[in-house]
Amino acid sequence: MELDRIDLKILSAVQRNNRQTTEELGQLAGISPTACQRRLKQLRQAGVIEADVAIVSPEAVGRSLMMLVLVDIERYRSDVIDRFKQSLQKAPEVMSAYAVTGNADFVLLLSVRDLAEYDAFSRRFFFDSPAVRNYSTMIVMDRTKVTLAVPIDV
Repeated sequence: MELDRIDLKILSAVQRNNRQTTEELGQLAGISPTACQRRLKQLRQAGVIEADVAIVSPEAVGRSLMMLVLVDIERYRSDVIDRFKQSLQKAPEVMSAYAVTGNADFVLLLSVRDLAEYDAFSRRFFFDSPAVRNYSTMIVMDRTKVTLAVPIDV
């Protein structure tokens, strides 16, 4: 999908606040509410807008312990990687997972209730997995910036 300046204005606005009305978004983008609604629908259908979500405070739901985990894969074969990726998709503790270059094969962002839950997760997910060669954990001390917004030049 080819994005024009109006699409970019809409995308920039909904990343900051997804609860704006089509009237408000249309005014920001310089189009009618109906045209704005039509564009939003097209952006969602094309997969440009991947999801409409709420960002929930981990502390509010008792999951204030967050960790970044660097994971090295034992054998870099496609079937091993595919199984590992599938297990990441199913693990509710995994907030984000990235296949990366550099010193690790994957970087995971985890949210757990406490160290006991992390210990159980690591035993199940890392120790029992033939795919994992090594892993290194960093505890998040402060969430300095939290966003899923992609920088958009309008």
